[in-house]
Amino acid sequence: MSESVKEYNDYRERMNAKLLSDDNKIVKRIFNLDTNAYQPGALDEKTKELLGLTASAVLRCDDCIKYHLQTSFKIGTTKAEVMEALSIATLVGGTIVIPHLRRAYEFWDELEFSK
Repeated sequence: MSESVKEYNDYRERMNAKLLSDDNKIVKRIFNLDTNAYQPGALDEKTKELLGLTASAVLRCDDCIKYHLQTSFKIGTTKAEVMEALSIATLVGGTIVIPHLRRAYEFWDELEFSK
C-alpha cells in the first residue's frame, strides 16, 4: 500500500473512531445515513459511488474524493469509469476542479500500484 493511501486510511480510521466515541447522536446518525445511502437500491453501488465521486469533486473535497475513489476501486470500478465521472465533475464544476482532478488521478494511480 502506498504511503499516502496508508496515511489517508490511518487518519480517517483514527478520527472516525474519536468522533463516534464522543457519543453525539447527530454525528452517529449522519455516519449511518452516509453508510446506508451507498447500499444498492434502485441504483447499484458502483453508480452511487461514481455519483458521490462526481459531487465530491464539484464540491472540491479531497478527503471525500479519496474515500469514493478507494471504495470504487475496491468494488471493481475501472479507471475509465472513474475518469468519465471526473470528466463530468470537471465540466460541471469548471476549471477550479482541475487541481482536485490531478490529485484524484494521482490517488487512483497509487491505489492501482498498491494492488
